[in-house]
Amino acid sequence: MPAAACHHRLVSPPLIEEGLAALRDGDAAAARRAFELAVGQAESGEALEGLAKALYLEREYGAAAAHCERAYAAYRRERNTTAAGRAALTASWITGNVLGDWAVRNGWVARACAMLEEAGEDGPERGWVLISRALLQPDAQEREALLRQAVAAGRRFADPDVEFEALSLLGGLFVMTDRVEQGMAFLDEALAAACAGELKDLATVDSVFCGFFWACELVNDVPRADQWMRAAADLMRRRNVVAAFCRAHYGGILTAAGRWSQAENELVEAARHFDHGMSSRRDAAVIRLADLRVRQGRLEEAALLLEGLDHHPDAVRALAALYLARGDTALARDLLERATEAPDTEVPPVGEFTMVGPLLALLVDVHLEEGNVEHAATVAERLDRLAGAQRGPYLRAAAALAKGRVCAAGGTGDARAYLHDALEGFARAQLPMELARAHLEMARALSERAPEVAVTEAKAALLGFERLEAARHADAAAALLRSLGVPVRTGPKGIGALTRREAEVLELIGAGLSNPEIGDRLYITRKTVEHHVGNVLSKLGLRNRAEAAAYATRQKISP
Repeated sequence: MPAAACHHRLVSPPLIEEGLAALRDGDAAAARRAFELAVGQAESGEALEGLAKALYLEREYGAAAAHCERAYAAYRRERNTTAAGRAALTASWITGNVLGDWAVRNGWVARACAMLEEAGEDGPERGWVLISRALLQPDAQEREALLRQAVAAGRRFADPDVEFEALSLLGGLFVMTDRVEQGMAFLDEALAAACAGELKDLATVDSVFCGFFWACELVNDVPRADQWMRAAADLMRRRNVVAAFCRAHYGGILTAAGRWSQAENELVEAARHFDHGMSSRRDAAVIRLADLRVRQGRLEEAALLLEGLDHHPDAVRALAALYLARGDTALARDLLERATEAPDTEVPPVGEFTMVGPLLALLVDVHLEEGNVEHAATVAERLDRLAGAQRGPYLRAAAALAKGRVCAAGGTGDARAYLHDALEGFARAQLPMELARAHLEMARALSERAPEVAVTEAKAALLGFERLEAARHADAAAALLRSLGVPVRTGPKGIGALTRREAEVLELIGAGLSNPEIGDRLYITRKTVEHHVGNVLSKLGLRNRAEAAAYATRQKISP
């Protein structure tokens, strides 16, 4: 939770005013220069706090936290208790939410609360104290009560940073407690305030956007994310919002939306940003990149990315999907059953459909792959019950796909009706990978009794998978078409004779990178790089890397 801007300065030296103006414009470099000069003249709390904000915008999070701590100490020396509490709050936000050091965050939250309560002011700072306490409160009802009080405090004291930070967090809490529609509405309102320029502190804007991307990724709400990205494009460009640690969530949304090239850029950059330290933030990006690799059929690369992340809670779906794709169904089943273990009570625990629903959909696939239709049906029924608790199209479409597959496998029920619902739902949710899968399952279900319709559905699936460059799934659709007597063109696709990955390797050869450097850039092993280089030389009839580099320069290949 970022700190509120201070509006009670008696004297503001010109350098500090210059730095504050640059912060308002989103010019982090100019703000940093001004505040560094101000700190050089006098190490005041105000100058140090401004420098911390500039460093935050430049995504130098460790340095930003250190300067918040120095600002806190300086404000204490200056006997400015309210400002010291504000600096402590900012330190708690960066150390906990950005750097992932939760014990350190808790310490700073405690100091912030103590300082602001000591100040005894009934003002906007009281709202920040309520937000801080809410973040430390494990009970959902207590957290909700504190956040509602914080929203009210922000409105009472006309402080939009307090109001909309609290409202954004309240929206996230509602999403986690199975009140998705109302929670997303709160997040919409917070983003509207940010786009309208109501929020003064850039870190608050960052926090609101991050909470929104997290929620959209969690519930696969691609249309909502797209709409706000268009609406906020100018703000994001001018004010440098969307912190590096939020790009993993954005990359996850882009993956779901089928914009895989853009997703890869976001995820690789996010992972690279945290290569040196902040491993928890790097893991979040790497796990999502692995999920993308599984979708693309690049299983070896996915396995490499997931090494050492077996016990990471966010890695369950990517790992299970990898196991399933490799035919290790027992491993996938064990992992998913442990992650989705049904509660003893008849009442589902809070957040079950948002967290467990997608895993149940994958577990249905595992049971069907093993030929266990009865167990698949049981899981599909549970998924259907969870999907009925929300109005969003994604989980309902996933449940319809699962039910349709079970009907087709067991020869009972109306598989076609369920699969039709899945097609409609995934189309509305703008999820092209899932839509292509539904087309493929419809084709399989109709292959015997309506082969002409099955051909149409299989062609739609093949087209969808080819557009995504989901090679493994495209092969399955092509195989089904051939079994229906339809000739399917074969051979390499992409740039000339090269696959997309081979084209990427060729471009990096042209840029002068060695095999180890290419591996680091693309998150693949040196052996895999050597394999791709060999394929490039063979397909293009080139003799060595020098000829490949010259070829890349001539063709100006971009992956």
